[in-house]
Amino acid sequence: MASGTSGTADWWRGAVIYQIYPRSFQDSNGDGVGDLAGAARRLGHVADLGADAIWLSPFFASPMKDFGYDVSDYRQVDPMFGSLDDFKHLLGEAHRLGLRVLIDQVISHSSDQHPWFAESRRDRDNPKADWYVWADPKPDGTPPNNWLSLFGGPAWQWDTRRGQYYLHNFLVEQPDLNFHNPEVRAAMLDVLRFWLDLGVDGFRLDTLNFYFHDAQLRDNPPADPATCEEPPSNPYAYQDHLYDKTQPENLDFLSDMGRLLAEYPGATALGEVVAGPQTHATIAAYTEPGRVQMCYGFDFLNGPLSASFFAERIRRFESAVTNGWPCWSFSNHDRTRHVSRWTGDPADRDAVARLSLALLGSMRGSMCIYQGEELGLPEAELAFEDLQDPYGITFWPEGKGRDGCRTPMPWDAGAPNGGFSEAKPWLPVSPAHLLLAVSAQADDATGVMAFYSNFLAFRRAHPALVRGGIEVLGGENGMLALRRRLEDEDLVCVFNLSARPAEWAVPDGLSLAPVEGHGLTGTLQDGKVGLGPWQGLIAAAV
Repeated sequence: MASGTSGTADWWRGAVIYQIYPRSFQDSNGDGVGDLAGAARRLGHVADLGADAIWLSPFFASPMKDFGYDVSDYRQVDPMFGSLDDFKHLLGEAHRLGLRVLIDQVISHSSDQHPWFAESRRDRDNPKADWYVWADPKPDGTPPNNWLSLFGGPAWQWDTRRGQYYLHNFLVEQPDLNFHNPEVRAAMLDVLRFWLDLGVDGFRLDTLNFYFHDAQLRDNPPADPATCEEPPSNPYAYQDHLYDKTQPENLDFLSDMGRLLAEYPGATALGEVVAGPQTHATIAAYTEPGRVQMCYGFDFLNGPLSASFFAERIRRFESAVTNGWPCWSFSNHDRTRHVSRWTGDPADRDAVARLSLALLGSMRGSMCIYQGEELGLPEAELAFEDLQDPYGITFWPEGKGRDGCRTPMPWDAGAPNGGFSEAKPWLPVSPAHLLLAVSAQADDATGVMAFYSNFLAFRRAHPALVRGGIEVLGGENGMLALRRRLEDEDLVCVFNLSARPAEWAVPDGLSLAPVEGHGLTGTLQDGKVGLGPWQGLIAAAV
């Protein structure tokens, strides 16, 4: 069951947050698209798994050009997902089960169908003329600078009514709001207050470092594509994004947001930071006391399953973020599922799935689990004609987009469409996923789902894993060793992040004793930890 942290203001420290992508979680009305009523019906699964909270991806009114990340009304539920009453029911059901509720807030940009933008683009003198980022062309008619969109091509779109360009860091249909305007900042804080007053426990903040742009509209310099988080197929990788995001003015706004959250005991913000080499420094600044509670970057959403890589990134993060609290994840709605990223051999996927959770749960910070991860789901393979994601359609075939991680959740292996919907789903259910459905693993004590439930219970029973400090003891030859300490509990977690057996020698002066209940299969003998491929061991330092 859920861990029941609802009575503590800092419940979020070390919390397990389960991400629900509503379109693909559960359809309740037979239209092939998941909805809030369906999600509410399946919350028992999340609570039984051992999560503390859910992160609900956008369900607001939207034209769905980017599947809800283009909001046309921040205070209304899109009819596709139900009604505001359906959301209130979901909120009540989650709280009854001991689950906190974080909702996605996409406030760096809106839909071009939002009434604010309709007014803003009308002319240059209306009350909302400066609510979006408008700029005159260069004398030759080209855009005001070289900024690029994450979705390909220039980040500027010409508008004939105003005779100006507007900024869109994402789709053309997602114009950027102008956070230099105090009225915009106030409007967005009012949006957050609306949902806090309804009883939500906080927010996942989409593209947190995109709120402000450089007011001088300076050109970005070129960059080595290897330092950027986007694949080389995307020209976005060719710039060092010094001026189109991650601006210093954001800190004051986040402090304003922090003061708002402080009015609601336990209210929490989890920020997404897409800042390339600046990510750790940015997270350090954003999570200073009085701003947002947690942030995550893309270290392990993009990176390899490599002991040296994990050791280096953990050390780098801990060195940079001395006051803040991290939140880690290996998969989400934007990235290829990690069991597919980290092994090409289907025979290894279950082992990698188990190892991944144990590793995630042994790192300092809170953790996000993406729906289906607990089943060991691989990335779904889709034909081009099945794609819905505009990013994937644009960059096919070198970049296949995000649809492969967004396919419907398989609940019942024997039901049509895996029990997700009685109608044809908006994305096809992967045949490979049916073999891993919840029903197929329900009575399997050795399955990935059982391991998730058992390991999360083990983690909950060991405060050092939930809230303790961290030290990297080793990250060589495929072996990663972490030490977690809190008060009188001292644990050493060792993982073999490779497909070959390996040993780790316990450092001189350190003695280990077995700890029961973690479900990992490593051995401890004669001062050495022995691990088979994709195995781990957690032991007590004595």
